[in-house]
Amino acid sequence: MSSSSGIVYLVGAGPGDLGLVTFRAKELIAQADVLVYDYLVHPELIKWCQPGCEVVYVGKKAGFHAVPQEEIEALLVKQAKAGKKVVRLKGGDPLVFGRGGEEARTLAKDGIPFEIVPGVTAALAAGAYAGIPLTHRNTSSSVVFLTGHEDPKKHELQTDWRSFGALKNTTLAIYMGMGHLKFILEELVAGGLNPQTPAAVVQWASLGRQRSVAGTAATLAGLVEQSGLAAPAIIFVGEVVRDHEAIDWFEHLPLFGRRVAITRTRDQNSELREKLETLGAEVLELPLIEIKKYVEKDSFVEILAELGGYDWIVFTSANGVRYFFEDFLKGFRDIRALGLLRFACVGKATAKEIESYHLKVECMPDAASGESLADALIATGSLDSAKIIVVTGNLNRDTLVKKLEAARAIVDRLQLYTTEKTDLSADPVADDFRQKGADAILFASSSAAQSFADQAKSLKLAKDAKRPLVGSIGPQTSETLKKTGMEIAFEPKKANLDALIDALIRNLAK
Repeated sequence: MSSSSGIVYLVGAGPGDLGLVTFRAKELIAQADVLVYDYLVHPELIKWCQPGCEVVYVGKKAGFHAVPQEEIEALLVKQAKAGKKVVRLKGGDPLVFGRGGEEARTLAKDGIPFEIVPGVTAALAAGAYAGIPLTHRNTSSSVVFLTGHEDPKKHELQTDWRSFGALKNTTLAIYMGMGHLKFILEELVAGGLNPQTPAAVVQWASLGRQRSVAGTAATLAGLVEQSGLAAPAIIFVGEVVRDHEAIDWFEHLPLFGRRVAITRTRDQNSELREKLETLGAEVLELPLIEIKKYVEKDSFVEILAELGGYDWIVFTSANGVRYFFEDFLKGFRDIRALGLLRFACVGKATAKEIESYHLKVECMPDAASGESLADALIATGSLDSAKIIVVTGNLNRDTLVKKLEAARAIVDRLQLYTTEKTDLSADPVADDFRQKGADAILFASSSAAQSFADQAKSLKLAKDAKRPLVGSIGPQTSETLKKTGMEIAFEPKKANLDALIDALIRNLAK
């Protein structure tokens, strides 16, 4: 890549909720050679990077700057001149109190090509997720964005807060003002703002840890001090705050305010996480296991050569589907090479992966277990002398294969991946779990349950941390948990994610 092909993208990462990240932002993160990101960027976004992407943290928070602004700008210029595709990822929107304008000016001065990708700024998200409309036809015809944190080189605040207190029919949305909240409100009132004007603070907007406090211009500072709310937060002042209680939808979700730890594989999208966050939970992902591709070349080539002679192919995970088709499509350009092969699988996520190749899943049990899948296949009445491929990992149980063979099927196992423990000793999410605990921890596989037990020392909770309820997705996972000595609080009647979440909501409500 020549130096002339380098470019910098100043990208807004939104307020926190991954669903509010723009499609363009996700596309650019996946293409970046270098990712430079801030403190408020959701850690999940970093996992969207391609292998080999250089990731640089330059986070800033009140009282602490990881890297001075001048050095950040110099880094962007240097990497772009080296021919790199650089993504500068900022919380919220890069041009709303994000210093994106300063960085763009530096890039333009040095002749560096750049693109600015807007993001959902914090005030918009905080208003929407706290039920505070920023404008209202009858009470607020304008909205003003302000910052309570100015150039640190200044010795005092330069904003004329009293002049803003004199504005009529206006909503004030104040960023980075928590450190001066009492002073700001007093100055607004001194400028003519009615002390009884509704006012609110929304912390960690759009995330499961969101908290809000509402009062008036006269009472808000005291209420915030009592509640312990701190940055990052948005302060709202105006009549529109009256709607907070009536239309506050997010903080009334069934899992709002609950911390739920889930166990999953590293670098794999989590359907469970998305479902929990939709219900308002703060989700801690503990990547206890790592899936690695492992193909026995000889057996795979042998099976591919005889593919037309098999009746069924069985998948027990989405990983197996991905790895199978990755190598299958290297040898065959036409999906019709699968012939009349029929597909069976465990779980909706695995079925979705198969269907992404425009293939029909003909057998999938309600309960996500190998035993249930075997029973469902036997019920088709098609197994007598049928040839079956079972795609597995290194930890898959023999129950499925044994039951199929007992039904007179001819079964060939094809191992395509291994499941290995991860090192959580320095993992930031694991540290958060150790320090604060959680309301519940969910196990969706036996391998994750065993890995949790194996890494117990790395996950030992602090003295004051909350002890979580343990939820298991089904009998096999529960059996492993019991063997490790863990007390199971709940297990759904059906072994699927929706049933597990329903059981979680019921048990947390007790």
